[in-house]
Amino acid sequence: MLTLGKELTIEQRLSKAVVDIMGNGKYVALAGILMIGDRTVEDDVPTACTDGRDEMYGREFVSKLSDPELRFVILHENYHKLYRHLTTWKHLYEQDPHLANMSCDYVINQKIVDDNKDNFATMPDMGLLDEQFRGMDSAQVFNILKQEQEQGGGQGHGQGFDEHDWEGAQELSDAEQRDLARDIDEAIRQGALIAGKLGTGVDRNIVDLLKPQVDWREVMREFISATCSGNDYSTWKRPNRRFVSAGIYMPSGISESVEGVVVAGDMSGSIGQREQSVILTEAKQMFDTVHPNWVRMLYWDTRVCSDEKYEQHELDDFVRSTKPKGGGGTDVECVPKYMTDNNIKAQAAIIITDGYLGRSWGNWDCPVLWVIIDNERAKPPTGVAVHVKAGDL
Repeated sequence: MLTLGKELTIEQRLSKAVVDIMGNGKYVALAGILMIGDRTVEDDVPTACTDGRDEMYGREFVSKLSDPELRFVILHENYHKLYRHLTTWKHLYEQDPHLANMSCDYVINQKIVDDNKDNFATMPDMGLLDEQFRGMDSAQVFNILKQEQEQGGGQGHGQGFDEHDWEGAQELSDAEQRDLARDIDEAIRQGALIAGKLGTGVDRNIVDLLKPQVDWREVMREFISATCSGNDYSTWKRPNRRFVSAGIYMPSGISESVEGVVVAGDMSGSIGQREQSVILTEAKQMFDTVHPNWVRMLYWDTRVCSDEKYEQHELDDFVRSTKPKGGGGTDVECVPKYMTDNNIKAQAAIIITDGYLGRSWGNWDCPVLWVIIDNERAKPPTGVAVHVKAGDL
């Protein structure tokens, strides 16, 4: 219980700030997230920190914050938890820890500032904010910061006011990570339900998190199976689905094997090794199902940097032997052009990318499956798209 007439301790100030946030109507939907994990004051923490579940606040750091600034910092840490930044953007951290921290902070700070025109929460002086990043996600911000760094600029962005415990997030056991994902999902749904009942409106970002996720593995398998069905012989046991809706029953063409498949991996820098490894493993399982006579693995950025050829008997070593190359800009047009120039006649192409491809998605002569990582806004004009969250890989 807080005592009137006495200066509050750091722990009491922290508790009061959390209560203030939960009592503010615009943060009703965030209440469940605020209740996940432990929240402690530490003498050896320089600023504030989270591992995606627990929050830690430096005693000296908090003592220098005003109440609105403290509320901002608490909101900031809890948005890291809400968006699962410490797992979703791990591949960015593996490329550059500092830029990964900054890219997450820019996105969160813009949101909190936009939501607090009444100064309920105000950003501390060290906070990162830049209008050029408005409307972007962390991967987009990261790519811009990295480009600036490579060009010798980007020194004026600052440091940010908190730390991110990426290692701590990875130290959580598999069971703890499953429990955390379940708790966050439940908190999001309950928060949206309460906000709806109270008529306060549900944050658009939370609405996006509530969208049902398609099982991308099933989509990939279905695409390969449907696209690469051969016609060595026919069967009436499985009617051709193209004609069933019209009341016409025709046999399906089936085959013991298919001719060839291209898998093209975006190597522009924003696709992490872990994501590639998981998707290539899934691709290998699909190849075991449809038995392609050959696979061409194309790695690309603004050009095709590597062309690996696998015959059917070599596919057992597909995942272990592939060697990604590249790391420049992004221009997917180079892939279909390369296929044409080199007379690669594939029955299907699987393109693994983050979807930040500019104006052109290329001109394709075969069916295309786009595996798009962490970019739901990407809408290819051709082919089939499946959206994947890096945190789900």
